[in-house]
Amino acid sequence: MAVSILAREVSDLCLGKPALRCLSVSATVADALSALKRLGESYLSVWSCCHNASSRTKSAAGSDDCRCVGKVCMVDIICFLCTPENLGSPAAALQSSVSVLIPKTSAGNVRHLDPHSSLVEAIDLILEGAQNLVIPIPRQSRSTNSRKKLLNKAASFNSTLHNTREYCWLTQEDLIRYLLNSIAVFSPTPINPINTLNVIDAENILAVQYDDPALPALPLISQSLVNQTSVAIVDVDGKLIGEISPFTLNSCDESFAAAIATLSAGDLMAYIDCGGPPEDLVQLVKDRLEERNLGAALELMDEESTITSLSSSSMCSSSSDEEFGSGKSGRLGGYSARLVRRSEAIVCYPWSSLVAVMIQALAHRVSYVWVVEEDGSLAGIVTYAGMLKVFRERLNSL
Repeated sequence: MAVSILAREVSDLCLGKPALRCLSVSATVADALSALKRLGESYLSVWSCCHNASSRTKSAAGSDDCRCVGKVCMVDIICFLCTPENLGSPAAALQSSVSVLIPKTSAGNVRHLDPHSSLVEAIDLILEGAQNLVIPIPRQSRSTNSRKKLLNKAASFNSTLHNTREYCWLTQEDLIRYLLNSIAVFSPTPINPINTLNVIDAENILAVQYDDPALPALPLISQSLVNQTSVAIVDVDGKLIGEISPFTLNSCDESFAAAIATLSAGDLMAYIDCGGPPEDLVQLVKDRLEERNLGAALELMDEESTITSLSSSSMCSSSSDEEFGSGKSGRLGGYSARLVRRSEAIVCYPWSSLVAVMIQALAHRVSYVWVVEEDGSLAGIVTYAGMLKVFRERLNSL
């Protein structure tokens, strides 16, 4: 069984996964916003393609001339718009290149991987810092008519199928889910408490206090999106109250930039309620925008944004992999009547077993679980990456 895990190809984990929806690096932020709304996607992959007839060299993952350089989501757009200069003129900001949404470190965060690579190779890339693995979907036997349709589709969308190949994300969740199905191989490690496995990260916690303004937490929100974690909301005693989750914020729209720019961290949690923001907070945001002479941001809240339509050269036609799931219910809360289910944090304890934490994260479709002491004090965080490190070390000894 251990040999089977070591030899497992990543293409086996891609079976049935939908192909990525794609956006050209030459597109605008408005193009990305339009696509996310129109297609109902959580993420769009961004591709840089240079179809040069004199360059036909192919890499193992596709073509050297066509690479995925990052991915964008609604959180990227919201964080981009809520800076003071962009909030003052959101229409102009939306015409910026979509490349402004891609962190400069994305070249290392996004890695192409050959479909015949082993599971261990995929884990090693993640432990080296890669957050997103792009895998070509295995070619299926097609009839002549099917191949013609695929080629016609590629041509009609300016070859954004990338040499007639479709791609998918291989996520940390995919790897953890597979390892859970093979959990007996790693016994007894998975049943050990997490505080004995060096898996609790107490150093790299992103946190703000409940009454702090939300705007200074903007870099933390952006960082949590890159790290696939969240921003903890704590009280003055360091007890966990809730969180600002990028996965929850990703279900919002661009008008939420105004809320981040004007509300406290605690009120922002209430504002991103899955049932819609409370009317008193909506009015509070509008009042503060008026005080700051941010009329354009008011229009962003009051009217549906007019977004430039995507051209066929900006987007391809394949469907996206929904990397992160729907809203989650949590265990901690009750600090304020305004706190809502989707802002509550998923927590475990230092004595929780690794397998229990894995199941908890998978059940709630999150890639992390907060670790709290018995009195609710925030002790650290356990991430999928940390779990993968434990299993990788165990594989070395098999």
